[in-house]
Amino acid sequence: MFAKDRDLLALEPELFRDVVWVGQRPVRGSATISGTTLTMALPDVAFDAAGVAPGQVVRIGGTSLEIIERLGTNTMTVSRLRASASDALITPTPVSSGQVAEVVTFGPQLAIAHGQVLALLGLDSSMPGEPTAGAVTNAESLKLLESLAAVYLVLMAASAPTGPESPVGQRAEVYRQRFEAERRRVVAEVDLDGDGVADVARRPSVQRLLRG
Repeated sequence: MFAKDRDLLALEPELFRDVVWVGQRPVRGSATISGTTLTMALPDVAFDAAGVAPGQVVRIGGTSLEIIERLGTNTMTVSRLRASASDALITPTPVSSGQVAEVVTFGPQLAIAHGQVLALLGLDSSMPGEPTAGAVTNAESLKLLESLAAVYLVLMAASAPTGPESPVGQRAEVYRQRFEAERRRVVAEVDLDGDGVADVARRPSVQRLLRG
């Protein structure tokens, strides 16, 4: 995928507070933070078994933090949200007494968004020899498009009980509009012959963003 949970956090800072589905909360437990190391005592699922990975988000003490690295079955390196994933780590507020922490992921929505972006670019073919996501040489440029689509999917699902005119539904519509604007702007550079050099530039085709 071109985007990760931390990219959704950058777009919508309270998304991981406002929308939490139990099935997408792989780990929960009492945790402490020292420096950039979070240690969770007795997590309900070990970090490795839960698939905790860099780029995901953990919430503790009302704050959403980036997961930088999984260090063990109950320890991880974390950072406050950075402007870019390549920036230096930003040390979170220390937590000496255990507070409830939970890893939250919108991986399923990111996967749907990724598939939609590839389809818009004509890169979703399963035929041998046809270009796929790996042929994109400027994947970083598609991160925002994919992130906007994923946030839209999350907010649309969250607004289902209250309808499109609810505050959450209206937020979803804002992201749909932002997706359409980014779709018209962005260009994917695609390597067709596997030599690592882009051969063509493709714009996402005109297609309405659909709820997954």
